[in-house]
Amino acid sequence: MKTELTQTIIGCAIEVHKALGPGLLESAYQECLLFELKSKDLNVKKEIALPIIYKDIKLDHGYRIDLLVENKIVIVLKTVEYFTDVHFAQILTYLKLGNYPLGLLINFHTKLLKNGIKRFINTPQ
Repeated sequence: MKTELTQTIIGCAIEVHKALGPGLLESAYQECLLFELKSKDLNVKKEIALPIIYKDIKLDHGYRIDLLVENKIVIVLKTVEYFTDVHFAQILTYLKLGNYPLGLLINFHTKLLKNGIKRFINTPQ
């Protein structure tokens, strides 16, 4: 199920990238990908607030997940020259804080989108 779901998400992202190409803002790709995913009858939420729980306090620190698909796959969108360790840390933190099993980091600023996709698995410690 999760493999099929990630394949559907990646297919939708490729569809958006084919139509728009690189060079736009993340927000443009976000709206178009949201449209594509919803057209597949998927439960998709955007800009999901992710609080930080530290000991006994909850901090509404303003972290936001770009897209959350079927309440289990986190999608973080980028339009950068290349991924850095900070991008990897960001999505891994989102997976950990929200206890989500899977994440996709998608960089639309690539010639071929398949070269701009990284899959992450939340492995509990």
